[in-house]
Amino acid sequence: MSAPSLSKLVVFGVGLIGGSFALALRQAGAVREVIGIGRDPSNLETARRSGIADRTYSSQDKWQRELADADLVLAAVPVGQMRGVFAQIAPHLGAHSVITDAGSTKQDVIAAARATLGSAFARYVPAHPIAGTEHSGAAAAFDTLFEGRSVLLTPVTETAAQAIALVEACWVACGARVARLDAARHDQLFAAVSHLPHALAFGLVGALAGRPDRDEYFRHAASGFRDFTRLASSHPEMWRDIFVANRTALRAELVAYGAELERIGRLLDQDDGGAALAAYLAAARDARVAWLRAHAGDDAV
Repeated sequence: MSAPSLSKLVVFGVGLIGGSFALALRQAGAVREVIGIGRDPSNLETARRSGIADRTYSSQDKWQRELADADLVLAAVPVGQMRGVFAQIAPHLGAHSVITDAGSTKQDVIAAARATLGSAFARYVPAHPIAGTEHSGAAAAFDTLFEGRSVLLTPVTETAAQAIALVEACWVACGARVARLDAARHDQLFAAVSHLPHALAFGLVGALAGRPDRDEYFRHAASGFRDFTRLASSHPEMWRDIFVANRTALRAELVAYGAELERIGRLLDQDDGGAALAAYLAAARDARVAWLRAHAGDDAV
């Protein structure tokens, strides 16, 4: 696949994902000019200083003229803000501008794009980079974030082939592996492997923080607690929006996980010296080891 040659990239949400996307394309020599748009002036200043963006605008500024000649527009904002971004950009898009997003849920974002983008909807390519850290903002961005990571595209029947090819080429230029997936299946899968783990991490920290003797618990917490709860350091607004957008699938996974905890409780009650519990733990360990071997180096959230 030939590398893209973008004259102008416009990024809404110049944080970890949007900023890293811009930096990776710059490193690959695939973009000439990057425009950053966001809500936080200090974050935008960081984006300029760190070389992510050539020009930045706050959401209250007159940024609309930048869209007319944009080759690609990336919405890298929390999924709850996608509809508003799409509605704002729709009247100002160039006739050939391609639009994509980096949201962690897809059915809701596709529905928002379909409702707001008008004729430009055919040039919209829904995407989800399976990469990240628990950090946020432009200061957290780096140009190798997507190297060796997966990016899922979830186009619909209306999506133009040329738009898909451009977005795929951009992610490949970032070093990512690109695949395609049905949007509904995407949301079902990620409710289990991404959204549930984040909910559990936030939930455990919240449960302990709500205890009257929480200071004693936190004082004795060590590496196991730190590793399990790392995801609870993630951006609250972003994860609120993801949980709400995918609430049906996430609730189903919470119920299934609760049933698994009850299963462990029953194993604790068995009068077999812990043999059944040991077998359960060994099977889970083996499944994780096999996953790690199959995805060596892939520690994305």
